Amino acid sequence: MAAKFIPRQAFPSHGAIPRSYFLGHHAAGLKKMQNMLSSIDYVVECRDYRVPVTSINPMFEEALGKTRRLTVYTKRDLGAETGSQAQKLAEKTIRTFNKNGATFFVSSSSRSDMGTIIRHLRDDAEGPDKLVGCRVMIVGMPNVGKSTLINHLRNYGVGRGKAVRTGGQPGITRKIGSPVKVIERENGSHVYVLDTPGVFMPYVPDAENMLKLALVGCVKDSVISPVTLADYLLYHINLNNAEVYKRWAEPTNEIVPLLNKFAQQTGLLSKGGIPNTDLAALHFIQKWRAGDLGKFMLDDLQEEERRRQTGEEREIPLSLTQALKAEKQARKHPKQ
Repeated sequence: MAAKFIPRQAFPSHGAIPRSYFLGHHAAGLKKMQNMLSSIDYVVECRDYRVPVTSINPMFEEALGKTRRLTVYTKRDLGAETGSQAQKLAEKTIRTFNKNGATFFVSSSSRSDMGTIIRHLRDDAEGPDKLVGCRVMIVGMPNVGKSTLINHLRNYGVGRGKAVRTGGQPGITRKIGSPVKVIERENGSHVYVLDTPGVFMPYVPDAENMLKLALVGCVKDSVISPVTLADYLLYHINLNNAEVYKRWAEPTNEIVPLLNKFAQQTGLLSKGGIPNTDLAALHFIQKWRAGDLGKFMLDDLQEEERRRQTGEEREIPLSLTQALKAEKQARKHPKQ
């Protein structure tokens, strides 16, 4: 009788994981957003449903001030089975985290969730007495789904096609785009949305949070070793359902043998028929991002709920100077 598989209950810390992805166009984009606030009526902040807590960028709280806002959690269909009890419970909990404005959940490939957002913007952002156009700024971390949301809103609201480019890697949007009309009114007080570059935080104190953000695509795939990232994904898959990769291997906590089997069975081979482990790792990750290796969150909502109830603060340096200093210290004294 085979021994029962026991998944890892913790992921080993990696001191070598970079903690920053704050690029020049992130800083420039944030500055431009701040300068435009006087002409913005509403802010929509996008967060990734699979990392509803980790994809919160505290820099937006500081930079966007008291502007009216709503929060949209994107890629809902990738974080839980649609209509499941797990999804309902998760969304109930997430709503309690947001004190500022309304909360919405949208799927990555469907525009059917857009109706509630359009109605909210029509009633709240626009205002029944507003006689001039309303400008809504869409903000969020890199590759969190801002451009896709704008295209879906435009399609649903005014029946038009794609207005902004989208892609699977961060950095597609490098500057604030032209206003895109999403709601038309007879009196001319249309609602326009503006796409913005994704903005990462200057420094991520927790290496595991960096792994989460890289796994959902907020960080370019070249920043962290794909095998390390695939290992972190395997850790989460095993905690949820190790059966999802049984077509390639038996349940395992060892990523390299799994990737080698995956490479052999999917033809990801180098010269001489040697498994291309890095390429296999990237393909394995992409399968999860597409929803083919289980649908689950990487954040622990119960732990976040406990943290908030006990008033435990998350320490995140916001200034670039603090960030660079913290990163220098981390390199000098990596965690074992």
